[in-house]
Amino acid sequence: MLRVLLNATGIGLLLLLVIFLGYRYRRVEPKGGWAWMGWTGLVIILGSVILLILGVKIIGVYLTPLVWTGYILLTDGLTFSLRGSSLLHDRRKDLATLALLSLGWWLLFELYNLHLQNWVYVGLPENPWARYVGYVWSFATIFPAILETTSLLQALGVFRNRLHRRWTLSDATLKWMASTGFIMLVVPWLVPTRVAQYLFGFVWLGFIFALEPLNYKWNRPSLLRDLERGQWQKLWNLLLAGIFCGFLWEFWNYWARAGWVYTFPIAQNYKIFQMPLPGYLGFPPFAVECYVLTQFSYGVLGMMGRTGRRD
Repeated sequence: MLRVLLNATGIGLLLLLVIFLGYRYRRVEPKGGWAWMGWTGLVIILGSVILLILGVKIIGVYLTPLVWTGYILLTDGLTFSLRGSSLLHDRRKDLATLALLSLGWWLLFELYNLHLQNWVYVGLPENPWARYVGYVWSFATIFPAILETTSLLQALGVFRNRLHRRWTLSDATLKWMASTGFIMLVVPWLVPTRVAQYLFGFVWLGFIFALEPLNYKWNRPSLLRDLERGQWQKLWNLLLAGIFCGFLWEFWNYWARAGWVYTFPIAQNYKIFQMPLPGYLGFPPFAVECYVLTQFSYGVLGMMGRTGRRD
């Protein structure tokens, strides 16, 4: 009974977020038309859901990458309709690069998970090639989903770009942040798994602390620089994008035939969908981490002589 109530709460929160975003969408004057990617994304999501209900096995196996591909297309289409520009419409190579970055960074998180053992995958195809297709496809959608959602929230003007209290950043502060971040990233490897299982928050926050000062020093788009200027909009949009995508990830994972199950020893009897309640606290910082890692990666690519995006 408790599980039913918690899942109903999760569905209710998702519906409230969707209604809120729909309300905001109706209040913004559009600058573009309803593009093909929006319709395509909507068809993929609805088609996947219908086929899942009809019991088509392969849809259940690949439900996560299917619906997230549709979601990325849908959010990109919505952003285009509001701005007259979007990542997929104007910068397709950048979207492909973002997908590759998503895959690469998530494989690093999987490496951490080998030691921390916070989740396992279940219901996967026995054929290794079919399994790897699911892995690669799913991992490649993670960063695009977060950043497309953030772009949509910005286009909707959810958090107006008013000035707030400014931060003052010194070199000592930046060094302290970077040092703290690197310590957080190393500590989980130095303790036994029974202890490390509780430390994945170190990984979600560690990359932010370690690499955001570098983004700032390299003159990349930086949340620290935004806070220094009193501009908090990007940070709030990322945090909200993390919440929204987090609930969607767990909602769709709950219905998929192939997905993941969390094994960290915290509140396992209190889950919304497949995620124990405390785990939802990780999604907002994870969204910030996606942005920080993306800008860091573009900075590295720029130093290698390739064009690094600045947004």
